[in-house]
Amino acid sequence: MSKHQKRLSVPKTWPIARKEQQYTVKADAGPHGEEGVPLLIVLRDVLGYADSKKEAMYALDQGSVLVNGTVPSDVRRPVGMFDIISFIERKEYYRVFPDEGGRLALTPIDAADTDGKLGKVANKRHVSGGQIQIGLHDGRTLLTEESSISPNDSIVVGTDDDAILAHFPYEEGALVTAVKGRHAGEIGTIDEISVTPGSSPNGVTVDQDDGGFETVEEYVVVIDENFLDESDGTGTPAEAEVSE
Repeated sequence: MSKHQKRLSVPKTWPIARKEQQYTVKADAGPHGEEGVPLLIVLRDVLGYADSKKEAMYALDQGSVLVNGTVPSDVRRPVGMFDIISFIERKEYYRVFPDEGGRLALTPIDAADTDGKLGKVANKRHVSGGQIQIGLHDGRTLLTEESSISPNDSIVVGTDDDAILAHFPYEEGALVTAVKGRHAGEIGTIDEISVTPGSSPNGVTVDQDDGGFETVEEYVVVIDENFLDESDGTGTPAEAEVSE
């Protein structure tokens, strides 16, 4: 299997320039599926903290780069939506957040906000022992006894352990951000959830100060008000980007 990835065929979520070179690094197996962006791209192409794979590997070996509170062992480790990336020596902290068009960008956050990572509940089932297994958007699974958590809700999971620090129900009036589609990166509150009979996806109407938009529930994630504190004042968080 090839260790390289053609830039023109990478997912639209990857924040890289596609026409400068033919190939880029390929993501290793891990969370976020095909949309996971290799950590090397974040260090080299987005932030410019490394000029090469060798420099990025050295930074990891020094333990100065953390992803969700853990030192990654490989620069190809995929990172994705809502992951927390910490640069200990620089005292810089970022949350991966969807930009316009669904492209992933980095939102600066405070050190105090690195203790927990937001996750959208993708599925839920009862397991032996009376516990409930919850699957999150990035493939992570948790065991809990909290029966009030449902699919499409969001939870904050501690980066040091699997403790559920907060729970945000998916309901009318909830604060959400769109993570896919033409409104990706926009923030608003749910005005109405339309349940569609059959196999068609349910619809969501999101209210904003200057209007609103309609999308499907798969494209929205419930967030907390801390995301607004990181905003640049337009309803979309400030971002670190890479130019084409």
